Amino acid sequence: MGNKMADISGFFVAGINYKKTDAAIRGQFAISNEQYEKILTLAPSYHLNELFILSTCNRTEIYGFAEDASQLINLLCTQTTGDPGTFTELAYIKNGLDAIEHLFQVAAGLDSQILGDYEIVGQIKQAVRIARERNFIGSFSERLVNCVLQSSKSIKNQTTLSGGTVSVSFAAIQFIKENTGSAAGKKILLIGIGKIGRNTCRNMIDYLDTRDITLINRTEEKAAGLAQEMGVQHASPEHTETYIASSDIIIVATNAEQPVLLRSHLENKGNKLVIDLSIPCNVEKSARELPGITLVNVDELSRLKDETLQKREAEVPKANAIIAEHIAEFQEWQEMRKHVPVLRAVKTKLKELHTCPIFSRLSGESFPSTTNTDQQIQRVINGMATKMRQHNQGGCQYIEAINEYIAFPLTAKN
Repeated sequence: MGNKMADISGFFVAGINYKKTDAAIRGQFAISNEQYEKILTLAPSYHLNELFILSTCNRTEIYGFAEDASQLINLLCTQTTGDPGTFTELAYIKNGLDAIEHLFQVAAGLDSQILGDYEIVGQIKQAVRIARERNFIGSFSERLVNCVLQSSKSIKNQTTLSGGTVSVSFAAIQFIKENTGSAAGKKILLIGIGKIGRNTCRNMIDYLDTRDITLINRTEEKAAGLAQEMGVQHASPEHTETYIASSDIIIVATNAEQPVLLRSHLENKGNKLVIDLSIPCNVEKSARELPGITLVNVDELSRLKDETLQKREAEVPKANAIIAEHIAEFQEWQEMRKHVPVLRAVKTKLKELHTCPIFSRLSGESFPSTTNTDQQIQRVINGMATKMRQHNQGGCQYIEAINEYIAFPLTAKN
């Protein structure tokens, strides 16, 4: 589906993130893949046909073409526990160039809760892929996302903005080190092995130097496969409560709409460190009230600062300069896109002109074959496009293109 908006001002982003909302509020507006599917199914009834949704632990954002941002917000909130009024009150709403710049900033990790977090790139790719498979990515969004990803890749290659090992999953490892000293002799339970869960498991093995880790996942086969790959243990979901009771450290990285680790699971089970990496939170909030239970979530983990983050902050000006270059390239493409209808019209007219009897008499027998004619027309169109780009001229190029094409058979005779 292509958008009908010729004006870039019709492109919006409406979103909430960690800057104004805590994990509990963000959880009310988190979008699962199933909810995403439902939203795209409903989109046409909201007169929306080009959009995508980015939902991570740090943010929920909807990008797309609309007459007003409220269309996008109302559509998004058909599948959230939070209502449109609350979302609008807490949201940032941007359109046109501001919305485009925001997406570049997000993809670079400049707007992440942990500066330079490069995991956002994969999340953007997945968000766009889902929308593309259902024909909600038009030529504008496709080009924009490609430019955004190219910019992000340049920043990663040309700066150290994403250097070092800092992410939410690594922050969990830092917290464990600072609050438990050593993981030696401690039993660790990891519930949920999506991308964040897998990264956390790998980080624990690499940086805590332990394999006393048990994996539990809704799909046991996936847990068994990762356990074999990592050299750790796995258990069936039906034995979750048993492993909760026997573990010293519990990390929850699930993607459920409701808590999977309840206060009742932890009562009278001794001292435990519980880390909730899920959005919405998948550990019951009141569990932190229990004696001996230390519960932290992604917001608390993201406040950790170290030398790596300080080095990253020094790279921000370089990243912004790279973004500016790629935005300029995108704007040039967008400007040329405005001329596409004129270029198509001229191409059609030149083909009609070629079959005109008057033109045939003018051109005589020496006019090129049909194949060469198509090549000549395309050459004229390419030249016209170049002049329109260089001189920002529109209609006057129409007559010049026709004159150039008419002149061709005369020059061909000489």
